[in-house]
Amino acid sequence: MQRSLEEFIRALRAADVRVSPVEAIDAHRAVAAVGFTDRALLKDALCATLAKSADEVDRFDSTFETFFKRDNFMSAPPPEGREGGERSDQLPEEVQGSPLAQMLLLGDAAGLAQAMEEAAQRAGVTEIRLSTQRSRMTRRLLEEMGLAEIEKIISAAKRLQTEHGEGLAKRLEERRKGLMAEATRYVERQHELYAAGSGQKMREELLARKALNSEGGIDPVDQMMMQALVRKMAKRLADRYSRRRNRAKKGHLDVRRTLRRSMGYGGVPFEIVWKREKIEKPSIVCICDVSKSVAAAAQFLLTFLYSLNEVVDRLDSYAFSGRLVPVDDILNEYGVDGAILEVLKRIGFQQTDYGKALEDFCDNHLDRLDRHTTVIFLGDGRSNFADPRLDLMHTIQQRVRSVIWLNPEPDAYWGQGDSVMHRYERFCHVAKTCNTLEGLERIVEDVLRTYVAH
Repeated sequence: MQRSLEEFIRALRAADVRVSPVEAIDAHRAVAAVGFTDRALLKDALCATLAKSADEVDRFDSTFETFFKRDNFMSAPPPEGREGGERSDQLPEEVQGSPLAQMLLLGDAAGLAQAMEEAAQRAGVTEIRLSTQRSRMTRRLLEEMGLAEIEKIISAAKRLQTEHGEGLAKRLEERRKGLMAEATRYVERQHELYAAGSGQKMREELLARKALNSEGGIDPVDQMMMQALVRKMAKRLADRYSRRRNRAKKGHLDVRRTLRRSMGYGGVPFEIVWKREKIEKPSIVCICDVSKSVAAAAQFLLTFLYSLNEVVDRLDSYAFSGRLVPVDDILNEYGVDGAILEVLKRIGFQQTDYGKALEDFCDNHLDRLDRHTTVIFLGDGRSNFADPRLDLMHTIQQRVRSVIWLNPEPDAYWGQGDSVMHRYERFCHVAKTCNTLEGLERIVEDVLRTYVAH
């Protein structure tokens, strides 16, 4: 049963239930302790070992029921006038060399189910990844079971042109249809276990690389999926960076604390103390341009950041088109999805003026900046030929830990037309083109990673 348990763990991973190698070892130990005889006990033991949240428990339950489901083998009905299958002593000579034909004529459901399980392993049905593979996997499964022999027997029986031959061919054709239906059901179940989420994962990968400033905007259906994807990305980062804020730094002896501990033992260092590194939570100030060309990227960035509340110490958000306003209260009242529309009602449809926005920020909110703060600008740097107020950008740079500028436009466009991005760039610690969700995730993770030992 070790192989079955390994396949079950692989099915859980396909269902987005994270199972580490250590947890897989624990699952094997749990099964060795409780055995396979009690289904409910086995399910509870594996669930307690492998599922770590309410969502994962739900996915575990569904996967467990599908994986260990064993329906009765529904072979084709017996020929008309018979109450059951053939008797073993009545099997025609033509089928003596075909175990599959014998099981079909005898109606041996248990034998057929076992033969299908074994054939599925040889055919690699559990390696299915796409829905388009189902018909090919079904045919491969049937070939491994010996379908070619059945077809040869049917063809030979028809060539006899006798009542016996026609009757045998008819019975085998009926049973063959039932066998094909069973194989199709089996492959469908394997697809549900191992590949049902593959299409969605491919779709998510495409959306993660979709340009946020594409012409024509983002399709509403894609936007809903992208919002869910952003939250999923944020949860992944939150899980990664919300672990213990202090961790031992092995190999670096803390001499002072070790000597202090040894005083209680007459100077003998019974307790060795290692130096520890302290990891801060980021303080982030986000300043977003919500003009038409950047609004979509701003919405996704705010969704990303506000989904990281577990690992962000403080998050202040501001938006501007012409004038700059704080949007924390708007986000709390309308949520991230509706906040951008509400911000556009208040300050949208104005002529973009980065200099004026910086002036508003420095006049009213400069005290929110300190040496532990990371400032993230999101905008294309196009200020309609207004004064960019580089002096205020320099002031912000001098007060904070780092300045990051995310620009949806390619860097080849920086400095062309009314763009002053090339002038702002020298005041930024990081200035990158970022117009995909994949890019947003990478930048935000870089920010979280910088808050390390100090």
